[in-house]
Formats: sequence, C-alpha cells, structure tokens
Amino acid sequence: MASFIDALRTQRWDDHRFYHHSRINQSLHLVSAVSFLFSYVMIFKDPAVSALAGWLVAMTTRQSGHFFFEPKDYDHVNHATHEYKEEVKVGYNLRRKVVLLSIWAVSPLPLYFSPSYFGLFAPAADKTEFVRQVAEIWLALGVGGVLFRTVQLFVIRDVQTGLVWATKILTDPFHDIKLYHKAPFALLRGEMIDPHIGSEWDDEDAEELPRPS
Repeated sequence: MASFIDALRTQRWDDHRFYHHSRINQSLHLVSAVSFLFSYVMIFKDPAVSALAGWLVAMTTRQSGHFFFEPKDYDHVNHATHEYKEEVKVGYNLRRKVVLLSIWAVSPLPLYFSPSYFGLFAPAADKTEFVRQVAEIWLALGVGGVLFRTVQLFVIRDVQTGLVWATKILTDPFHDIKLYHKAPFALLRGEMIDPHIGSEWDDEDAEELPRPS
C-alpha cells in the first residue's frame, strides 16, 4: 500500500510540474475540476447529463488549456524538452489525446447512417432523445478510454502503474481544486506563468518526493 501511495504522489507531482506551468491552463483546470465533480454527482441521477457536462465542459476546458496555453518549448525549470515530457507521460500525452478526441468527435456519426447505432438504440424520436443517445455514446467512450489506458499500462508497464494512473485520473478533480483554486487570482494580477512551478508543491503528502535539480 505504501508503494501505491508513493507512486500516486509521483505521478501527480510529475503531471503538475511538467504540464501545468500556465496560469490560464491552471484556471481552466479549476473550471474543469468543478465540472467533473458535477458530472460525478449527475452520473447517479442522469448519466446523459453527466456525460454532456464531462465532455463538453470539463474535457473541453481541460484539454484546451494543454493544447493552446501550456508552453511547449524547452522547460528550463525541469530541464526537460517537450519531446521528453511527451515520451515519459504515463497517461494520455498530446498525441494520444488527439486520437481520443478525434474518436470522441466522430463517435456520433454512425447515428446518421444507422439511427439505431447498429442495434444499440431505438431510433431517436426527437432531438432531445438524439442528444441523449450521443451523450450515452460519449459516456461509454469516457469509461472505455480510462479502462483501455489502464489495461494498456498493465501490459507495457505493470499492474500497479495502471491502477495508480486510474486512481489519479478519477481523483484529479479533487486534487486540481486544491492545487489551482488560486490560479484565477494570480491570472488577474497578470501572472501568466506559475513562478513556483517545479520548486514548490502544494501537497503535504509529497514532502519526500524528489525535486528537480
């Protein structure tokens, strides 16, 4: 159990210091985290609404922060190139995210050719029902995306790495709120890049993690 917690701390630390330099990105992660928490609640009440909030708000804000605002030049703080960070990324790096988001974008298209989605649904009676069917497809894709990468990590790394990553993904909204709740205020002060990135960790559980030299 101790090694699992240590591995989780390390994955969180690497994700923070490598991929969250931009205050805009941090602020968008805060919006995303709150949206994901809404999705977590709604999945027990209305899974379709949960999926729509998760993909259209939470994932859109989160990934736009990474794609459009996070620096991709040489990381002088961590002494790492963008290519190196992409190579060592445990979860979905930008290349894998492009694949996942492309699948997300085209996944509803079969409904145009097969209103029953090859027998999975009764043909939608109206636009509302159509939207709910799209949402159900996206919900399945979200669950499948996490399970696929988890099992893939079982094979290419080890079982613990996969389980740690899955745990990190599911708990990221809670952790992101803790880490980035001050980011919008820093952004309003004109601070575009977190000056403490890589040298300061806002998690008392990570006191013994290695710091970049």
